[in-house]
Amino acid sequence: MNADATTLQPRILAYLASRFPNATDHALHDVQRIAVGWSHETWLFDLSYRERGVTQTLGLCLRRDPGNALLRHLSDLEQQFRVLQCLARTALPAPKPYWFEDDPEILGAPFLVMEKVRGVCPSPWGREGRAFYGAAAARGRLPASFTETLATLHTLDWRAAGLDFLGVPVSGAAFVRREIAKWRELIAVSEHAPEPILTDLVCWLETNVPQSNRVTLVHGAYRTGNLLIDDDRISAVLDWELQVLGDPMYDVAYVLSDLNREGTPLLSNLVEREAFFHDYEARSGFVIDEAACRYYDALYAMRSVAFWMSASGLYASGRSSDLRLARTAWSVPVVLARAARDLNYWVDRAKL
Repeated sequence: MNADATTLQPRILAYLASRFPNATDHALHDVQRIAVGWSHETWLFDLSYRERGVTQTLGLCLRRDPGNALLRHLSDLEQQFRVLQCLARTALPAPKPYWFEDDPEILGAPFLVMEKVRGVCPSPWGREGRAFYGAAAARGRLPASFTETLATLHTLDWRAAGLDFLGVPVSGAAFVRREIAKWRELIAVSEHAPEPILTDLVCWLETNVPQSNRVTLVHGAYRTGNLLIDDDRISAVLDWELQVLGDPMYDVAYVLSDLNREGTPLLSNLVEREAFFHDYEARSGFVIDEAACRYYDALYAMRSVAFWMSASGLYASGRSSDLRLARTAWSVPVVLARAARDLNYWVDRAKL
């Protein structure tokens, strides 16, 4: 269920007024729905109100579940809210969570309200975004903050923060097997025609599961585009939808992957590879396992295919009218061709 500002704004205001019952003159300002993400409607606005004769202003972000999220049943706003509550006790920069509501009578669908953190989040896929990150890379402060923030994420005490509700892997392979099963399930509900290369890829992943006894919080999509930036520093890590407890190399592999950069050797369009290795290892205390990262890069290929099968399937079935989802059908063969290359399908005929 999509909504526009005209119909949703009065209901948002009524809800927020109920959260500040001793205040008066509640009003919303600069309401905008931002076209980011694939799963939830995201609204930014300022709430003003008078309390004890003083006008207060609070910047807020509201995320609402439209009921046709790309991740389908795997998308859980309540879990995202709980993760943000846990992160508020740590040194990792993340939005402060305020409220979660699952009663559809309030806004027509479950939603959460969190802090609107100061900063910008340029898309790394457009010309302007690539220019932004290229200029920031030359200045040097943002690449260092990017790596430092990832190290902070991987070294925070997730047990003390209460994040064990995400599920603690019971063995060195349990985390990976759970990820494979999760994306198998999403592929199945997408009702996409079978893809032989995908079958081969999944079989390879299941046969070559790496062992790791390291367990940290893993973001699952740590890259430019999921980070707020203020004055060349990471002001908040966003998009808490794919997080798990598992091998930190899962995030490192995502940073290293060429899936997350275009036309540049800079990791995530921002960081020089050598500097990333040096700074991450120094700050985290982990040695980057490149073999494990290559495996996780293949797992990301499976996950990407699951995403795009789900997205294009939502559009094809009429559950979503978002044209961005329709276009993702093109991405499935692109990712599978990349996976075929990495599985050594290609033969250099010149050497035969």
